[in-house]
This record gives sequence, C-alpha cells and structure tokens, in this order.
Amino acid sequence: MAKIRMAQYGTKHGHAAGKLQAMAVNADVEIAGVFEPDEQRRATLQKSGGSFADVHWFTDKNEMLGDSSIVAIASEGLNAESLNQTEEIVAAGKHVWYDKPAGENWEQWQRVVATAKNKGLLIQMGYMLRYHSAFKQLATWVKSGFLGEVFSVRAHMSTYISPDARAQVSTHAGGIFFDLGAHMLDQVLWLLGRPVKVTAFLRNDSGVVPQFKDNTLGVFEFENAIAFIDIAAMETRPMARRFEVYGTQGSAIITEPFEPGLQIRLCLEEAKDGYQQGEQFVAIDGESRGRLYELELDAFLATIAGTQPPDRPLSHELLVQETLLRATGVLDS
Repeated sequence: MAKIRMAQYGTKHGHAAGKLQAMAVNADVEIAGVFEPDEQRRATLQKSGGSFADVHWFTDKNEMLGDSSIVAIASEGLNAESLNQTEEIVAAGKHVWYDKPAGENWEQWQRVVATAKNKGLLIQMGYMLRYHSAFKQLATWVKSGFLGEVFSVRAHMSTYISPDARAQVSTHAGGIFFDLGAHMLDQVLWLLGRPVKVTAFLRNDSGVVPQFKDNTLGVFEFENAIAFIDIAAMETRPMARRFEVYGTQGSAIITEPFEPGLQIRLCLEEAKDGYQQGEQFVAIDGESRGRLYELELDAFLATIAGTQPPDRPLSHELLVQETLLRATGVLDS
C-alpha cells in the first residue's frame, strides 16, 4: 500500500514535536514537510536538531496546501493560530489531525466542521487520552452499565508552566482551563453527554501573571450526575493527575498520575464479570505519551483509509468545544 503523504502546519503547540515524531516512525506515513509561518521560529528549529532536524521546510503555506499529493495535515500552531490554520487546511480539501483546543470563535469552528462534513473530510482532535487503555476501560464499564448509574465524575489535571507560558496563554478566556480543560471534557462528555448547566471558578491565585487564570474549577451538571474538573498551573512536579468515576454499583479510579496510569482501583457493590466484591486493583498497560500519539495517528489513518469509523463523531468534537467555551465564559453557560 502506498504511503499517505502528510504535512504539518505550525510548530508552536506543546504537542507539535511529539506529533511530528509519531508521523516519522509510522511506516504508512511519508512526511512531505512542515510549514511554520514564523520565520524566526523556523530558523531556530532548523538549527535545533530533534524531531525537526531532517524535515523539508515549506517557505510558503501554499506549497503545502496546494499540493494534491498531500492527503492530510497535522494542525500544530499556537492555540491562537490553530483554528484559522485548520480552516485553511479544510478549505484545501485535506484531512486534519488537529491539536486541541479548537479556538475561541464558536461560529468559525462550527463552520469548519460543517465544511469538513460536506467535503467528506476527517477532523480528529488531539485528545490523546482517548487512546489510553485505562480511560478506554472506564468508558466500557460506564457505557455497559457495569458501574450502575454514574452520579459523579472528578478529574484533576493540573500542571506547572513557566511565567512566559502563562503570559502567552493569558490571551485566552479561562487561562489554564482553556488550555487543558478539554482533555478532561473529552472524557467526561463521552461518558455523560451534554451538561444542562456549567459553572466555573476561574481565579488567579499565584499572582505571577495577574491576568492569567491559574487556579480553576469547572462544575458540570447533568440530569442525574455532576462532574468536577479542577486545573491549576502551578502544581509541584510530578503532577498528581487523577480521574474518578462513581456509580450506584461501583467506582473506578485511575491511579495517579493517570499518565502512565498503570492501575485502576475498582470497587464493586457485588461480584460480577470476574471481578470480586469490594476493592481490587486492575492492571493496565499504561501507555507513554509518545505511544498515545502513535495510537492517535493509527486511528486517524485507519479512518481515512475507511477501515474504521472515527473514534469520536464530529458532533462530539463540537460538543467538547462548546462546553469548554461555556466554562470559560465565551458562550452562555
């Protein structure tokens, strides 16, 4: 089978180097090149080695967008750039491996998704935890009713970022919640659907970059459940990232940190499906971040090839972004 020619638009997203590396090691991908609109950034990367050392650099985006042999493009610009760049990719008739989140212009994002749908193009968002075996196991348990009726989900995905990074992200409403919240929303909404009410607490508590929301909590109310997502930007490393699901017949907690997430603490009201009553620990493969990027790409390519449906429909990609923008105050809650 001929290799799929891919390119990358942008390099300033935090996942950009990892996504390029995933393409480089995939036997079914030929990397056509990378376009970075910032010439100074491009020159720096050309000299820096690493994932960007040996790639072809386009000097004009139209070299990439106008090349009919390029089937798909990874959208890896800054959060402030990426939605415009993704719209250009879709307009050029190419599939998009799009790193999160999908901008702050809700009308534009809806337009991009509608255009992709009309053209038969795939947009796959870069929420790598979709491919983590622990999160996949939790989704199977929830959707099968194994845990009973889920009434509560709690997610903690804090980080540490530098003052310069905080200043850069401060241009977005919601601050650190805008940057990372959709990773957890992708999971929560896959389990529970659209929340009926969203309430957020977006604070600056460190004072390092006063305009940056660095200590945040989103509360998402569903008909019969409630979810809590807390994200801060100044947690001591290594971070204690955690994901918990509580149902009427059992609970499941991915042991912290959920990357790599090597175990799930499962507690059941009664024995079932080979699991015992009460507490037990279920071993999980615990994929590395790099491996998750590779699994993302595998799914992306398989969907393009028509050998599997998308892991998430476009309606879900819209729902995640709508809910994120409700939480950050861009849309009514």
